[in-house]
Amino acid sequence: MEPIEVGVLGCGTISDAYFSSNDKFDCFEITACADLDQKRSEAKADKYGIAAFDVQEFLESDIDAVVNLTPPSAHTQTCRQLLAAGKHVYVEKPLAATVEDAEEILAMADESDLLVGSAPDTFLGAGLQTCRSVIDSGRIGEPVGATAIWTSGGHESWHPNPDFYYSDGGGPLFDMGPYYVTALVSLLGPAARVTGSVKQTFSERTITSEPRNGETISVEVPTHETGIVEFENGAVANLLMSFDTHGGSSLPDPAFEIYGTEGTLQIPDPNHFEGPVRVRDRDSDQFRDVELTHEYTGGRGAGVADLAYAIGDDWEHRTNADLAYHVLTILSGIRTASTIGEHVPIENDCRRPTPLPPAFPDQ
Repeated sequence: MEPIEVGVLGCGTISDAYFSSNDKFDCFEITACADLDQKRSEAKADKYGIAAFDVQEFLESDIDAVVNLTPPSAHTQTCRQLLAAGKHVYVEKPLAATVEDAEEILAMADESDLLVGSAPDTFLGAGLQTCRSVIDSGRIGEPVGATAIWTSGGHESWHPNPDFYYSDGGGPLFDMGPYYVTALVSLLGPAARVTGSVKQTFSERTITSEPRNGETISVEVPTHETGIVEFENGAVANLLMSFDTHGGSSLPDPAFEIYGTEGTLQIPDPNHFEGPVRVRDRDSDQFRDVELTHEYTGGRGAGVADLAYAIGDDWEHRTNADLAYHVLTILSGIRTASTIGEHVPIENDCRRPTPLPPAFPDQ
């Protein structure tokens, strides 16, 4: 297939991971970028040898698809603008700040006959695809449960502009939760209901990173979030996502496992694309490495390639909006459950993505 032309909207910290993917894939080419801060987009354009547009020029350009890296609170507005301009969209996680906002995006994409994809794309990597192979082979038997734990003291210690992590669409569950829950849905299938408890420990945070060291920012979202996810296949997962572990943790990083009737699967960091993948069989006294069944470990851009293939060929769009919407309803449902004090049913279904060809991104 001919490569599709891709633009990047939002030239902040994460954008370099996408710009640097330009040489890894034959199915798309990043040719342009835009940002409300014109100087920032021009700097990225100079660095990567692409065109810099203002936002209106960007919307009117001939690019086929856009990687939307705006803050979560802006995802709905920017996705609507991009879809209205006839662009396919791949948006950073979460899909939107609220379930209602996500529904607007899905409805407009359907009306426009355009594709929307969403991060995270890490479940397309060799590590999580190998985990899928382990489960599908029956090696750990029937999945019974899972544990997913990610903890930190907060992003204000390293991110130059951490404000959006503590505003609408932020918090540890919406920031890091998508990696873990997307991985679980890809491995176990869709969820049936959730419950949980969340809290906000501090109303303000002090930035210790440069260049804003010493500034305080307001906290508008929970910062210590726990949940239980019951899947349609009967498995039950425990989640803990926190920006409030200021003394660190003695648990493995990450602590991510699936328990089956015949063994335990140790899952690699779902924020990355590689292994290791380890299994402890029922009668064994130790975990053993599993040889990776898939090839891709190249970092961000896999989801854009997935979108490009779906636009250009007969290809299942795996990082699709239905999956991202389902994950968002799980995350939002945990917060709702904490408020109302009861289980929340997950009423929107999604199809479990089929495994990738082992040689992806080659078809």
